[in-house]
Amino acid sequence: MPVVSVTANVPESRYDIHIAHGLLASCSPLFAPYKGRRAAVVADSNTAPLYSYTLLEQLHRAGVEASVVILPAGEETKCAEQLSQLYDAFLNAHLTRADLVIALGGGVVGDITGYAACTYLRGVHFVQVPTTLLAQVDSSVGGKVAINHPRGKNLLGAFYQPELVLVDCDTLKTLDARQVGAGLGEVIKYGCIYDRALFERLESLSTRERLMPVLDEVIARCCAIKAEYVRLDPHDHGVRMQLNFGHTLAHALENAMGYGTLLHGEAVSIGMVAAARWGETLGVTPKGTAERIRAVLEGYELMTEVPAGLSAQALAATMALDKKAEGSTVRTVLLTEIGQCTGVPLTPDQLKAML
Repeated sequence: MPVVSVTANVPESRYDIHIAHGLLASCSPLFAPYKGRRAAVVADSNTAPLYSYTLLEQLHRAGVEASVVILPAGEETKCAEQLSQLYDAFLNAHLTRADLVIALGGGVVGDITGYAACTYLRGVHFVQVPTTLLAQVDSSVGGKVAINHPRGKNLLGAFYQPELVLVDCDTLKTLDARQVGAGLGEVIKYGCIYDRALFERLESLSTRERLMPVLDEVIARCCAIKAEYVRLDPHDHGVRMQLNFGHTLAHALENAMGYGTLLHGEAVSIGMVAAARWGETLGVTPKGTAERIRAVLEGYELMTEVPAGLSAQALAATMALDKKAEGSTVRTVLLTEIGQCTGVPLTPDQLKAML
């Protein structure tokens, strides 16, 4: 299977995103620039037994001395305690600033590993090898790295671009249906905010079964869209905030229900329908858009409604702590039509009233 490559051009860096089936088993040439260096491969208890041996073999062939650090699987791993464990592992492996850290896993592994790579010795080389659909189309590209705080998701973080991203589509074969769905939520988001043609293609395919044969093409398109946002706004001060469509409510849901109860893409799916409804209520979004998005999400077997029993007041209070908060408002991404969006400042009271 040929390799599809997308280049991310960021003011302070330029790196390639390589996408192919079977890439993990043939990636040694891509690590040739690191010959003679040490590497720490950070995996979790799910990805380590599946992929770490293959990656270690490829690194060995490239002349890179590598070891594996295994974290517990799950959102709870993105915490200060596990971050400290990574620093200890890097020190024990005698990593210097010339060496590299490789994230082998989903968004949790990528986020905490990237934050560790950014802050260890004030920065070491960093490579992303995302193994979930969500990480492949979103979190592995763009340099957002973070850990969670008890009062909010991703509140402690930085921007630290990888030097290389390797997407092996075959890793998706080991995901359960729920994990695939979490990634599909972010895929549909790109169509909503940026690419009407992508949204309509997803709408036409309508089911996971019909999407899977062309999923590699869709992943490449999503990576290209994400790379364009990063090029325009590397530090998330402007247009890149559009990528947070659905995230205002999503992050609050994840916090309120306990990290890991809802997968991130599941929460984003609920958040996108809610944001489309908010936009319709405020006259920003054309009527019927929320229903159209809901139908596509449900076709791909995704959640679209806030789970029962959650307090609107508590959710609104958590949304007020969102990273996009500005003074007494939260800059919320709303659609002006399918494929286009804008940021609208909303107060916690407005958000509460629309929940």
